[in-house]
Amino acid sequence: MPLHHADRHPGDAIDDIYALDSADRRLSKYRIPDQPSEPSAVYNLIRDELLLDGNSRQNLATFCTTWAEPQVRDLLSESFDKNIVDKDEYPQSAEIENRCVHMIADLWHAPKSWTTIGCSTTGSSEAAMLGGLAMKWRWRKARQAQGLPADRPNLVTGPVQVCWEKFARYFDVELRQVPLEGAANGLAPEDLRRFCDENTIGVVATLGVTFTGLYEPVAALARALDGIERDTGLDIPIHVDGASGGFVAPLIQPALEWDFRIERVRSINASGHKFGLAPLGVGWIVWRSREDLPEELVFKVDYLGGEMPTFALNFSRPGGEIIAQYYNFLRLGRQGYARIHNACAGTARWLAAEVAKLGPLELIHDGDGGLPCVCYRLKPGIDHGFTLYDLSDRVRIRGWQIASYPLPANRQQTVVQRILVRHGVSRDLAALLLEEIRRALAHLAAHRASGPSSGPSFSHN
Repeated sequence: MPLHHADRHPGDAIDDIYALDSADRRLSKYRIPDQPSEPSAVYNLIRDELLLDGNSRQNLATFCTTWAEPQVRDLLSESFDKNIVDKDEYPQSAEIENRCVHMIADLWHAPKSWTTIGCSTTGSSEAAMLGGLAMKWRWRKARQAQGLPADRPNLVTGPVQVCWEKFARYFDVELRQVPLEGAANGLAPEDLRRFCDENTIGVVATLGVTFTGLYEPVAALARALDGIERDTGLDIPIHVDGASGGFVAPLIQPALEWDFRIERVRSINASGHKFGLAPLGVGWIVWRSREDLPEELVFKVDYLGGEMPTFALNFSRPGGEIIAQYYNFLRLGRQGYARIHNACAGTARWLAAEVAKLGPLELIHDGDGGLPCVCYRLKPGIDHGFTLYDLSDRVRIRGWQIASYPLPANRQQTVVQRILVRHGVSRDLAALLLEEIRRALAHLAAHRASGPSSGPSFSHN
């Protein structure tokens, strides 16, 4: 019979990651440990801590992608070491980024999309700031050319995401955020004459207002600005914040005119990692023409053996998310994107119809004609004995995260709740959430709140 010799230590056979020395200690919080630890132990101990996070698939407050095909994960893993800004070292990744820019420009009906200028960013917030900077510089150059003062720029918006507040503060621009009057949920054409003047660098129109999911009327806003130009000579551009709607409207609402088909629209930003279906960490901005991006903002950088133009707030960035975005464009095509977004919109409409049957709730957005989401409030004029913040807290017991917050000025007294229906939110998953909302409403009605309610349950910061 054959003889076998074993070199294993007697204790090796029962080694377990939770029996190793590193598992006998709490993970370090304030100081890098002196000694290394076993990789499997560190991996599993960190993974255990991450179990305390919420389940991202149940987070229906976030716009961000939470589902991806395994091929996307593989491309991310294989590209983690690619620095997208180093175009000399990674020229094919740079070429893929360039292809994405032109594909997006074509999607948004840019004239001569094959020559359009644009770039990737870490997300739509950075892209929005780049769009704002370009508007400020173009306005300032025009004012200086006329010998006019250029020290008091302002930007006119409706209810915008906090990135625009950051842009205004960081880059010394007055933010004229038009308050909501009456039943308004966004910027209206009739608002513009009161807020625009010779110092207005541009108007931001939001395609998919963060609070409600509704689209602002870009074409009507453009017509109002046309009238202002006829009467005053002021040529005020529009930047469309398509963070969420930029990848939705062209594919499931193709007749809606909001993009470069409108001449006054000079730039558009969007999140690739929202309804662009890419993983977290990529946004896009495209300008109508090269003239809309002042040359002074573009840096020519000598880096690792080559010269490259760059316009960004960040420098070194991973290339995997951009490669994953390109994968989705090729993998899904326009038809695939349309099928996914139509499925999401259908689920949103179904969920809205069911929510409308729930006694205390009143719809604001039913998922039709805007983003695939549902927005509602408690019916006014009734003492319900609870708030939407209470409802958010109650459904979170089962892991569901839905956003509750007040609308901006002058409608702060209106608190809304919004449910995002993203890729991966099936009809069955929506039905499970609906059942949880029903149970929560029944519980809250039976246990009317006796103390103060908590505040907003979701932060856009």
